[in-house]
Amino acid sequence: MMKSHWHKWVRDWSGVAPFLVFSALFLIFPTMYLIVGAFRDSHDHFTLANFLGLLAPEITGSFFVSLEISAVSAILGMGFGFALTWAIAFGGLPAQLRATIVTFCGVASNFAGIPLAFAFLASVGRIGFVTSGLRHGFGIDIYAMGFNLLSVGGLIMTYLYFQIPLMVLIFLPVLDGIKREWGEAAQILGANSWQYWRHILFPMLWPSVIGSAILLFANAFGAIATAYALTGSSVNLITLLLYAQIRGDVLHNENLGFAMAFGMIAITGISNFCYLQLRSRSETWLR
Repeated sequence: MMKSHWHKWVRDWSGVAPFLVFSALFLIFPTMYLIVGAFRDSHDHFTLANFLGLLAPEITGSFFVSLEISAVSAILGMGFGFALTWAIAFGGLPAQLRATIVTFCGVASNFAGIPLAFAFLASVGRIGFVTSGLRHGFGIDIYAMGFNLLSVGGLIMTYLYFQIPLMVLIFLPVLDGIKREWGEAAQILGANSWQYWRHILFPMLWPSVIGSAILLFANAFGAIATAYALTGSSVNLITLLLYAQIRGDVLHNENLGFAMAFGMIAITGISNFCYLQLRSRSETWLR
């Protein structure tokens, strides 16, 4: 009996064991290492000075810029993504077209880093084909009008390329869970469209909408490859500052870099916790 129970335990956990080992080696242990390092000084003594170092103008400024870009791209990604998702779910699109759009969203949501930066530079850079086409074909010079791809606004526009498709992938199952019978039952009971939205759809959808925006925020906050490839050091992001610290120790304080990473983990951790809570509330409606 004991042997049978042991074989069942090995069978049940053998499939997930590689994932647990991978998570421990490349996520849990490194995270614990930097958390401990954030509370240590160069002599391995306990200290809170590293967190006081986060109040330096350069570091606080980088946090604020990162939060700004993440928040704006999340809100815009949520809005445009919601409209696109609604059109996919209830717009009466042919099944083949819907499958094509969803497949593209799956690809676009993971298209980032150097390829994405190059694509935007080639299209709306100073000599990009869109920029050149507008200048020579219509006499419109978007850079003379104040547009700059290598800026906060340009970075937000670039982030939307993967934020909007990610919103579609997250939110489409929620809209697919809306049952036609709910609207029919509400109409039979005498409810108008506003009452149906107010008392049925809105309470069901708002946790998913806000939760999706929070997830988009965390996704943008942790992005580095696209920002580095597109803007270099012209935009002061906390991810780029931390990257410079890891590469060359420009701040001359390894433990301060640990504190910076700890701050990023705290922000993304809180964001993911809020998302999971809102997702749980939304799933209560869909059961």
